Amino acid sequence: MGGRGTRSIAVSIAGLSMAVAVLAGCGPLPELDGDLAGKGGGTSSGAQDDSGTERGVNPLDNPDGTGPGLKPITSDKDRAKARALIDKVATKGRGAKTGYDRDKFGYAWADSVDDVPWGRNGCDTRNDLLKRDGRDIKYRDGSNCVIVSMTLYDPYTGKTIDWTKSKAAAVQIDHVMPLSYDWQMGASRWSESKRKQIANDPLNLIPVDGSTNGSKGDSGPATWLPPSRDIRCSYVVRFAQVALKYDLPVTSADKAAMLEQCT
Repeated sequence: MGGRGTRSIAVSIAGLSMAVAVLAGCGPLPELDGDLAGKGGGTSSGAQDDSGTERGVNPLDNPDGTGPGLKPITSDKDRAKARALIDKVATKGRGAKTGYDRDKFGYAWADSVDDVPWGRNGCDTRNDLLKRDGRDIKYRDGSNCVIVSMTLYDPYTGKTIDWTKSKAAAVQIDHVMPLSYDWQMGASRWSESKRKQIANDPLNLIPVDGSTNGSKGDSGPATWLPPSRDIRCSYVVRFAQVALKYDLPVTSADKAAMLEQCT
């Protein structure tokens, strides 16, 4: 009983510390060695800086994706909630990729998208996401939109990236539920406007290490998961949130892998 009370107080303090850190900006996080290629191996790290302050938001508390990053899901209560959410996702076989093209989801990072957060706000989607998750942000002269440098904590690897626009590919925006996957699971039958929504919805987008994102391709959770083990339950919760919002199924293998990450 007493241990549970102490744990609750600690969680509350951690939450307050996180909020302060997001506003104030904190020191660089330690880089972690490990396999960045996908599910095999992987590192074990928390979304924390040197002081132990957690970065990112629990996806269960961030259903619209407007909060930054991903915070590990660690409590038994939240992991049970995560499994219940994943259980709601329908399953079916993966369809053909025939006819898929990135352009079928609209011009990359278009601002002219309705019914998603930050749509038509005057900034393109990529800069909106960098602003959401970055800190120590600097803008191009005369702009309050185009980011030229920042520090990013990447939840997939546990690394801190000092990013500049001159090396833009060092940070890529991951579609958590890949667009090709969406196409094969039903988006091929959608209107272009709906495809533009899922391509630019912050719920489906996380800025991460570029090479790690490149290793993912259009894989589902059965064949690719973030290298950082601690973030994997949060990652599959986000995958499920996108699937449920857009009424898309996942494969049976992907759903089984998603449930496994939150046991």
